[in-house]
Amino acid sequence: MNWSFQLYSARDFQPWDGILEMVSEAGYSEVEGFDGVYGDPRSFRKKMEANGLSMPTGHFGIDMLEGDFARAAEIAGTLGVANIICPFLMPAQRPKDIAGWRAFGGRLAKIGEAAKKAGFEFGWHNHDYEFGHDYAFGKLPDGSVPMTAILEAAPAIGWEIDVAWVLRSGADPLGWIDRYGKRIAAVHVKDLAPAGENTKEDGWADVGHGTIDWKAMMKALREKTPAKIFVMEHDNPSDIGRFARRSIETANRL
Repeated sequence: MNWSFQLYSARDFQPWDGILEMVSEAGYSEVEGFDGVYGDPRSFRKKMEANGLSMPTGHFGIDMLEGDFARAAEIAGTLGVANIICPFLMPAQRPKDIAGWRAFGGRLAKIGEAAKKAGFEFGWHNHDYEFGHDYAFGKLPDGSVPMTAILEAAPAIGWEIDVAWVLRSGADPLGWIDRYGKRIAAVHVKDLAPAGENTKEDGWADVGHGTIDWKAMMKALREKTPAKIFVMEHDNPSDIGRFARRSIETANRL
């Protein structure tokens, strides 16, 4: 199994040359892209390759995917991305009811069709709001949440599950893995600090140094999903080298 590193984690620790070298030396063989590294994809690919790194997955915003998919495909192709992932929807863009989320799922399905025609896989990456957390209408009487509407309205797209965001929403990731495991193409491996701790890091923790039972989680992911890409991420680390090293140490023990 190859461990990947979400470059968004290192956005505040520049330059990228140093980050890629550090990531490679820590033992990663893959990275996951985001819009902060797409300015000059040819140059960035050369930097990755110089450090023995590849980029099988990349995050692309909904605006580019719907407004200029050709550009997204060009960037992805240049960087070697095989799986294009849409990661987020700004609060002002989020639907106000479940019908709106079904419609949004339909939009993702259309992007998925374009991606397939262009030779890419495509999927959605979750945060907490898709599970009813901090959301205007919360869960519906039947227990459904936006994530269900998205996946059911776009049955052909994949899912990059962010386990820590599922847990932060109050939902049970093991239940979602049971139900939708076959849709999970990639995993964000991220940890939650105990309540009240790591406040300067927004409550996140290095993988294996938080509250998530990764042994049980990885067992479920291996047994019930086809996921081959496991991406380390920390949304706000105070020390990027510490996060990178300690997290892959934990992962290698798993």
